[in-house]
Amino acid sequence: MYRSKVEYADWCLNHVQGCAHGCTYPCYARRGWVPKDEWANPAVVRNALDLLRREIPRYRDRIKDVHLCFSTDPFMYSFREVEWLTLEILRELNSYGIPCSVLTKGVHPAAKIRALPRAGINSYGITLVSTREEFRRQWEPGAAPLDERTDALRRLSEEGFRTWVSMEPWVHPVLGGDDDVGGVLSAIPFANRIVFGRLNYRDHGLDPREVRAYYADQAQKVIAFCTRRGIDCHVKRGTMQ
Repeated sequence: MYRSKVEYADWCLNHVQGCAHGCTYPCYARRGWVPKDEWANPAVVRNALDLLRREIPRYRDRIKDVHLCFSTDPFMYSFREVEWLTLEILRELNSYGIPCSVLTKGVHPAAKIRALPRAGINSYGITLVSTREEFRRQWEPGAAPLDERTDALRRLSEEGFRTWVSMEPWVHPVLGGDDDVGGVLSAIPFANRIVFGRLNYRDHGLDPREVRAYYADQAQKVIAFCTRRGIDCHVKRGTMQ
């Protein structure tokens, strides 16, 4: 475990090296230091539970909550071994009263709803930045189909679990993203929390002023949607500037 540098997370845990989702967003997790083919064949940390059991007593008084994960996916699509280890880690942290937030582009194991620990203490989220499968195939080729992600999260919400959605990184429509956030928002009115953030652009030939205006407009729509429905909303720093 380590302290997060992400503004909406306290501590983090990554128990897998690599990710099979193959996202074409700039991936800060891989950063070029692991060959792409190797990164696409994830490996679980075999002694993750032993490490965790040693770390919790050392850090528990400093921890508000633990996020899974920023450099891998805790419910990686079609990887049962990753799913099993994630569930064991959640149970271990919860046994000390430590809340967890989970974020995936896979599918929460909603078919095994009783396997998910502690509806009252954890928060289960998905990344959703489009409702179009052609977008998913281009930008998140190995991740779960969008309707599978959304349906599983909706079922969790109906069962009383706290749910959230990360609408990040939101891709500018010139690069193939959705024109407007409305389509995604209409698919997730049940969420307890929504996080919205932009994709950072470098050499895409976009006018910086137009980009700033576009993201400010979309962020305001997210804020208005959340305000009307009483949903907790977090807009990432720099999104509206």
